[in-house]
Amino acid sequence: MKKIYLDNAATTPILPEVIETITEAMTANFGNPSSTHQYGRKAKSAVETARKNIAKCLNASANELIFTAGGSEADNLILRNAVTNLGITTIISSKIEHHAVLHTIENLEKEFKINVKWVDLTNEGTVNYQHLTSLLEDDDTQKLVSLMYINNEIGNKLNIQKVIELCSVNNALFHSDAVQAVGHFKIDVQKTPMDFFVASAHKFHGPKGVGFAYVKKGFGIFPMLHGGEQEKGARAGTENVHSILGMEKALEIACAKIDEETTHIQAIKSYFIEALKANFEGVKFNGVSESVSESSYIILNVRFPKDYPMLLFNLDLKGIAVSGGSACQSGSNKGSHVLNEILNEEEAKKTSVRFSFSKFISKKDIDYVIETLKGLIK
Repeated sequence: MKKIYLDNAATTPILPEVIETITEAMTANFGNPSSTHQYGRKAKSAVETARKNIAKCLNASANELIFTAGGSEADNLILRNAVTNLGITTIISSKIEHHAVLHTIENLEKEFKINVKWVDLTNEGTVNYQHLTSLLEDDDTQKLVSLMYINNEIGNKLNIQKVIELCSVNNALFHSDAVQAVGHFKIDVQKTPMDFFVASAHKFHGPKGVGFAYVKKGFGIFPMLHGGEQEKGARAGTENVHSILGMEKALEIACAKIDEETTHIQAIKSYFIEALKANFEGVKFNGVSESVSESSYIILNVRFPKDYPMLLFNLDLKGIAVSGGSACQSGSNKGSHVLNEILNEEEAKKTSVRFSFSKFISKKDIDYVIETLKGLIK
């Protein structure tokens, strides 16, 4: 049976070069980076070299990166520090953020009685920048804006430069969950000066369980995890050396091939859009995922004209892996919180499928998906 993986927004296959790097590190670089003997020094040197190389890809300083167990931990670390360490009393966000941000904000609101304000969205899930401006100007409290760079379900791209400018004018801090952007879009923190953002290696063909928080120079970070002085005191726990080196390798490859891969994957996505329109009357695209300029080239969220309860299951039986929303919600019977927020009740009940692409997908794969859908949707 042919197998086609179209759930790359959930996770990506690890590159062979990355597996080789990880294997070599596990075999030959097993020392504890906190140890003072030669094995420890070798591991410490490798971790710090990885930090420098990852920072170079972002035009950042190495000391602005904190290695974490992934994007969710990094989001928690930054948002909690904003409230407990940086004097933030108001957080402005949207109701279609990843749950790593939404649930963290909800917990901070309960624990510290902070103000939480939700920015209005268009029917396509785009931030209402006029409303964001009014929220920033509303009072004199110390504010942080938390908005994701790329929405993980519908692929909408934030006008990040505009948000940065609005925050700067209003003396607010800005945090972005950039998990769907790092490794896929060029990020230069000198040109796009975010205060904080997060990344996760498994979204750009690296290993799971490792990521980083970017914290702009000048902000001190207190740890959530206590017990050691690793990561310059910002995160206790022995560094995940082999995974960090795997992340370094994955991002090195991504940054070197970003133009080539963007062109290829965007062509695949556009080909798929045209094929869907040609073969399925009434098909629509959630958010602005059809747009070349306003959405990620990785994600296409398709809404079919009626409910097909077994569609994802039947696609899986045919070897096609897709998602109905984010992988984090796959066990939920509540549906996608993103689609429930931007669609009316009738439209939200229709079957929506998130297809997310990688450089390993070809037009022949897309043809197979279309033919399979034609057999399942009558």
